[in-house]
Amino acid sequence: MADTAIIDTHALTKRYGSVLALDGLDVHIPPAAVGLLGANGSGKSTMIKLLLGLITPTAGAASMLGMDVARETLRIRQRVGYMPESDCLPLDVTAADFVAHMAEMSGIPARAARQRANDVLYQVGVDEERYRLIRGFSTGMKQRVKLAQAIVHDPILVFLDEPTNGMDPQGRDDMLSLITRVHRQMGMSVVLSSHLLEDVERTCDWVVMVNNGRKIIDGNINTLMRGGSDVIVRIDGDTHAFAQRLQSHGFETRLSGADIIISIAEAAPDDRLFDAVRDAAVDMNVPLRALRPRERSLEDVYIETVSDANADQPVDVAIGAGTGTEVSADAA
Repeated sequence: MADTAIIDTHALTKRYGSVLALDGLDVHIPPAAVGLLGANGSGKSTMIKLLLGLITPTAGAASMLGMDVARETLRIRQRVGYMPESDCLPLDVTAADFVAHMAEMSGIPARAARQRANDVLYQVGVDEERYRLIRGFSTGMKQRVKLAQAIVHDPILVFLDEPTNGMDPQGRDDMLSLITRVHRQMGMSVVLSSHLLEDVERTCDWVVMVNNGRKIIDGNINTLMRGGSDVIVRIDGDTHAFAQRLQSHGFETRLSGADIIISIAEAAPDDRLFDAVRDAAVDMNVPLRALRPRERSLEDVYIETVSDANADQPVDVAIGAGTGTEVSADAA
């Protein structure tokens, strides 16, 4: 993780009466494209609102971009963009007028704000339509306008709260490409709050997973996905007999289709395992077709981590039609 965090929280807590929405959250997030991943109601939006100073914490502290959230809210908002989940656009103004107004609200002079609004709307794919009333826009177009107003003042960090919500597959794909462009080409750090695993896996390089108001894991996505300890073996022959041979050498195995999956306790397989696989293939005279570590998906990481955190609760991941793999409420 980078030495300088763009977001740093210590025991950040928010309670609404008897409901504990955020429970002692400690996160240290580097400049990156960050996925804030969790089921609906897990505390993601509460965390964002606390960081933006829209609500006050019950306990704990937070800083963003090196500034204290409680004392330097206005300075933070000058450097941060926010795309809310809710549809809160004014319907009876044009996209150009609205985004230009938001640029002026950020301190940009009127003429420069108008030019900046036109440039940003073009970048997000709202070009000729920018002079139409927002009332006539589709859900996808409204989402693009919300993204435009979040980045029109060229912030250092932008929060995107469920940016693909309600979009069709093509619109969702386009939005994810835009988010990638905002981070990689425009140089902004991004915090993408989502319950869709695929959205985070596709656009982000860092993830913070939350469940029931608590952080359950965070880190570089590629590192987390390499964290599995399984090894996959594939042969041309009797997989049952081969698996039994490995078990006789003390290895835990299970079958998955044509694959033999070896579970090991170490962080990485050692030479003893590879020697056992080689010797078994030679002794049984079977061709060895594959021998490789088993990569975990982000879905695997989430399910395993939430299961460990809530051993007494069921974990379910539902597949949403046209929206990819999502973290369901049952996983919380």
